[in-house]
Amino acid sequence: MNASEDASPTVAIVGTGQIGAVHVECARRAGATVVGLVGSSPDRARAKATAWGVPVVYSDLEELLEQPDIDVVHIASPNHVHASQAIAVANAGKHVICEKPMALDSASAGAMVDAAQAAGVVHATCFNFRFYPLMHEAHAMMLSGELGEPRLLTGSYHQDWLFEDTDWNWRLDSERAGDLRSVADIGSHWLDLMSWISGRCVTEVCADLHTFIPVRYRPHGEVETFSGASGAGGEPVSIDTDDAASVLLRLEGGARGSFSVSQVSAGRKNDLRFELAGSQRALMWSSEASDTLWVGRRGRTSEVLLKDPVHLSDEARSVAFYPGGHVEGYAEAFTAFFASVYDDVARGGPAAAPRYPTFVDGYHGACVADAIRASAASGAWTEIRY
Repeated sequence: MNASEDASPTVAIVGTGQIGAVHVECARRAGATVVGLVGSSPDRARAKATAWGVPVVYSDLEELLEQPDIDVVHIASPNHVHASQAIAVANAGKHVICEKPMALDSASAGAMVDAAQAAGVVHATCFNFRFYPLMHEAHAMMLSGELGEPRLLTGSYHQDWLFEDTDWNWRLDSERAGDLRSVADIGSHWLDLMSWISGRCVTEVCADLHTFIPVRYRPHGEVETFSGASGAGGEPVSIDTDDAASVLLRLEGGARGSFSVSQVSAGRKNDLRFELAGSQRALMWSSEASDTLWVGRRGRTSEVLLKDPVHLSDEARSVAFYPGGHVEGYAEAFTAFFASVYDDVARGGPAAAPRYPTFVDGYHGACVADAIRASAASGAWTEIRY
């Protein structure tokens, strides 16, 4: 699966952390030419540009937006600047891909939607889990009626990279990351994936948030995500964001659900998993075993579906790069996602029904996050206000 032969966009990346490196690599794999980089400081950006083979470092976003040859801007910066940066990109008439969580609240996310739609640019939110081939297969199964009506959606997204009190990252700073951490950072992925596969929006939530490590030790200087760097001997800092959360869900059509998120679960490196029970069949999947999808049946033996383009639906085959037995995972999902976005860039604007998650999907995620925040504060079921 490749982007259209005519699709060869020129791309610049905003952000020099771990996810910025992913955007550089996967944009290239999707057929783009990465020409420039913006970082939190010119010195940091120059070091990363040299390491990543990016030819130009811009002093700031304003200088980047003055460049007429840049088609797409990827925003992979800290959460608190997503909205202002994305709106500036859209107002400059450039297509934009933004990391999740798209904004710190639904009002800011809504302003991003308005700006992108007014400018007529392609806009996408990085819910990359949709682009694992077997997630497209699950989506196709739901659309075809093979699963029946969705009844119960359960699962989790657990990691351990913030397990120790000496683990540190900018995401622990609520001024930069927002006051929701595990919910916004990884729970947003689970919620988007489940809503997309089931075709049902969340209507109400009942949430419990918890901070298990109320004091952490911050080292001097920046620490990249998943770097394993320690804050041992560093400055003690009080933490006001969630290490973990449990959320009950009510969805359109009477479906129910529950999920947990955690960044302090030992041994879980990056494990998004779900079980979707439909009125005809059930599905179960884990991102740490991304090439297998369990299909549950009542009247006959359940089975494990292996990722093999020969046996997948047309929808899933369109985002599969390799033959069966050749594992596809994190990087391939980003690459397929970017290629899908670049196809619309090549056509000059968003399709009537984009194949990728847009700013509208990011806005929906921000609305659910607002309700989770309110529910955790009140201890009551809270309606989603889209």
